[in-house]
Amino acid sequence: MKLLDKQQIERKIQRLAIQILENNLGEEEIILAGINNNGLTFAKLLFKRLKKITEIPVTLTRIRLSPANPISTEVEIEMAAQDLNDKVVIIVDDVANTGRTIFYAFKPLMEVLPKKIEVAVLVDRKHKSFPVEVNYWGLSLATTVQEHIAVSIKGKEEIAVHLD
Repeated sequence: MKLLDKQQIERKIQRLAIQILENNLGEEEIILAGINNNGLTFAKLLFKRLKKITEIPVTLTRIRLSPANPISTEVEIEMAAQDLNDKVVIIVDDVANTGRTIFYAFKPLMEVLPKKIEVAVLVDRKHKSFPVEVNYWGLSLATTVQEHIAVSIKGKEEIAVHLD
């Protein structure tokens, strides 16, 4: 079942970008850190929207980790650690499920001193197993653990959220 189509997702991205900007007015820089592939793709969409509505510098980076086994490999952020000090960092992913992936995405940020860390997702599921708070979400769902949310972002032409 399709939950969000391309136009609905674009409206969610616009709203999220405005909320991020409102909560970070006066900051010297906003860093969007997308988790792996889908998180980075969603972060790119937010990045493009933010660049259109603010003069605040927005930087895009990626956090790499293994969602299936986050302790099997080093969690890495593709940005120099010193560039994160005293900055607003927003961790971005497509779906917040149990919170485990986002929880481990914080790991490289523990070795620096950001000004603030927030979390933005397209879909927030309300059955977290880890102590993760989502600050910005496009859609919030109370689903069962057995249900699966699939986010498909293939360029600007094809974006959709499905509940399987």
